Amino acid sequence: MSEKRNYTSSTGKKAGKDIIQGRFFSLDFFKRNAVYIIALVIMALAYIANKFVCQSSMEEVIKLKTELSNAQTDLVNSSARYNSMIRESEMTKLMQEKHIGLTAPMEPPFELPSN
Repeated sequence: MSEKRNYTSSTGKKAGKDIIQGRFFSLDFFKRNAVYIIALVIMALAYIANKFVCQSSMEEVIKLKTELSNAQTDLVNSSARYNSMIRESEMTKLMQEKHIGLTAPMEPPFELPSN
């Protein structure tokens, strides 16, 4: 009579034994699957490189946004000073044309102490 074998259990035991003994990843395994292994390594390296480029770009964007914000603040401050100087010179010019006799004070105003 023919002997019936249970191949699933014997191959499962064989695979476990091969892994333990280090024969599962033999040179033959790498030769058969070289293309897949190389593709997997290239994909992993591309993922790492893409992540690095993304992080570098995000840092640059944050730095440029900060620089833009500072430049906008400087622009507003310069514009306010310019408008103030224009108003002051126009007032001085108007006082001289009307011969009012007023002049701009040389000292800044101060508060009198209250007792």
